[in-house]
Amino acid sequence: MEHLLLTLTDIRKSFGGVRALERASLDLARGAVTALIGENGAGKSTLVKILSGIYQPDGGEIRFDGAAVRIADPQAARALGIGVVHQECLAFDNLSVAENLFVNCQPARRGLVNWGAMRAQATAVLRDLDADFDADLPAGRLSIAQKHVMQIARALAHESRVLIFDEPTASLSQRECVELFRIVRKLRDAGCALLFISHKFEEIFALADRYAVFRDGVSVSAGNVSDVTGDALIRLMVGRPVDQLFPKIETTAGAELLRVERLSRAGEFEDISFALRGGEILGIYGLVGAGRTELAQVLFGINAADSGNITSKADIALVPEDRQTQGSILPFSIAANIALPNLATLAPRGWCRSHDEAKLARHWIERLAIKAQGPAQPVHNLSGGNQQKVVIAKWLARRPGVLILDEPTKGIDVAAKAAVHAVTSEFARDGGGVLMISSDLPEILGMSDRVLVMRRGCLRGEFIRGQATSENLLRAASDA
Repeated sequence: MEHLLLTLTDIRKSFGGVRALERASLDLARGAVTALIGENGAGKSTLVKILSGIYQPDGGEIRFDGAAVRIADPQAARALGIGVVHQECLAFDNLSVAENLFVNCQPARRGLVNWGAMRAQATAVLRDLDADFDADLPAGRLSIAQKHVMQIARALAHESRVLIFDEPTASLSQRECVELFRIVRKLRDAGCALLFISHKFEEIFALADRYAVFRDGVSVSAGNVSDVTGDALIRLMVGRPVDQLFPKIETTAGAELLRVERLSRAGEFEDISFALRGGEILGIYGLVGAGRTELAQVLFGINAADSGNITSKADIALVPEDRQTQGSILPFSIAANIALPNLATLAPRGWCRSHDEAKLARHWIERLAIKAQGPAQPVHNLSGGNQQKVVIAKWLARRPGVLILDEPTKGIDVAAKAAVHAVTSEFARDGGGVLMISSDLPEILGMSDRVLVMRRGCLRGEFIRGQATSENLLRAASDA
């Protein structure tokens, strides 16, 4: 019989009258990986913050190893043995790995930091994880994947028995994901209780033993992963079947909107040539480091090319890969974010009326089904999927001819993905040209009329719809 290490029963949490969690329950068993599944806004992040002591629940019960507990703050969570591996790698880059592992709790002797003991303990934890870096290395020299391993090591250094992985693979390559999964399985086999939060069903079915589904802050289902299908999980998540995740509208390519000829930027990409027509979705696929984002930034004018030509017959808009630091101003309202690229229209005489801002925002909130209290809500209070919709809305409001989407559905749930795909397809149907950069093979195959494959800064293949397959694209994108 499984041993439940952590149980949450009927957890409730509201913010200013807005319900985030209501009757949310979750069981985490020792020696098992439980996948927490739900749309953005389902309450997953709120639950993680309650478990890590950042938020206090309004009601319900938390039991750890059979005893009722109150997780008053992050120190209390750590004392219980609850650790979190965040999507964003939090680290002091100027400190060593060992120092990062023992921030605020360095081993001491006679009131002084025991540097030898700290390094020895850090080395032992890293050895247990088969880490490929040393305890003395400055954290700033680690890759993103290595920083994830360092976060895991930090939790284990504090003897964590429950580990929460919050979208840990969003910024990792396929090879790095494989290494992370190896560590997760090793921790499971050692008896840890693991909570794994991911929007990627292939990861859930490859890694998780159990699942729990949240919808609108409520627990709607839980069980063994082996007893459920992906389609069934989607229906549980959104409360309805999602029949078409890739709602591609078939179009006829029109006039040429963008031509790129032998474009190069030293150290990033070279000799890139292609054309984009109205009504076309042109996918660009490649592995991490292929130069796709760097190409998008040159096309948008953020950086300059060293050589080559760009000929555009339409305005170009860019939805960047990082919606939080590059795509929006998080403390600003939805209305202010949407207004920023549209001030020439909203304020032709240099004065923008809040009424006009709010009217434009309300149109796009309704148009993209953005889940928000209203135009005045700060963007940082929205879920990831709704933040992405705001970034897309602010550029669509400008009515560009060419829309560049860089990883448009990264880290958002299946229903939000379908909404982004729908508006992308409608933009192409109305005559716009779309350049879709994505590492998600199903997305590229499902939405693209043509696919260009980049590898190490160069174009390595072009495939039309119907001829592009996962095998073809991976072969062209890899060194194999």
